[in-house]
Amino acid sequence: MAEARHGSAFQTRNIDTDDPGTTARLVGALDVQDANPGVRRLRDRAHQALGLRAGERAPDVGSGTGSQTRVLADAVGPEGSALGVEPNPALRTVAEERAAGGRALFTDGDALALPLPDGSVDVVWCERVLQHLTEPERAVAEMVRVLRLGGRIALLDTDWATTILHPGDPVITRALTSGALAGAANPYSGRRLVGQASAAGLVVDDRGSQALLQDHRSVAWPIIRLLGESAVRRGLLTESQRDTAYANLAEAAERGGLHMSVTMFGVIAHRPR
Repeated sequence: MAEARHGSAFQTRNIDTDDPGTTARLVGALDVQDANPGVRRLRDRAHQALGLRAGERAPDVGSGTGSQTRVLADAVGPEGSALGVEPNPALRTVAEERAAGGRALFTDGDALALPLPDGSVDVVWCERVLQHLTEPERAVAEMVRVLRLGGRIALLDTDWATTILHPGDPVITRALTSGALAGAANPYSGRRLVGQASAAGLVVDDRGSQALLQDHRSVAWPIIRLLGESAVRRGLLTESQRDTAYANLAEAAERGGLHMSVTMFGVIAHRPR
């Protein structure tokens, strides 16, 4: 991927892959997102619009723990292929372990230089990757390069500027939610997808969004701790302030009064013949 930015939790260079605790927190955050009903609804809409068929070739760019690579593999069947391209070795190991015995395959690779020939795939899936790139337009162009004429692409990404966290001291809450902006090289990615797809020569067929609401009765601790650690690291909060914020959020969740959300956008497009 492109140059990592300090605070970007998902960038390979910003993750100590030898630290099991760091990897566990990252995998935990991804698993929380995978389980979110809003994420599932947006994914379902994207898969329906893509209409994958048996025998198709479908790479998953930035495959993470491989949850969507496995879905792609099931959709294209034994005659097709689903390849997860993931630069983070710790995540790739988790993906391979979870896919053991299935048809999903995984390889090391960079979104800016996919290990695939020109025009060699039918469908590209790219979810929550562009937000981590300083040159997302280059990545979209690279995906178009490997896509055959008439091939389809799904771009799904978060717009971190839409993050809402309540309740809490406004100053501390702003410091926490700013970690969402600092944690991505391209934090406004969601709102830019349509323009990036069009600029790359793709025809936009469908677009949608989902507010990803966290459970109001429980704190999404893997995500909150990533935000809290980022705020402390950047000097916006002391450890004491962070811990107080954690306690306030936990208390609000016990009352069923927690609100945490961010909006995710999706674009389905095709490469014209």
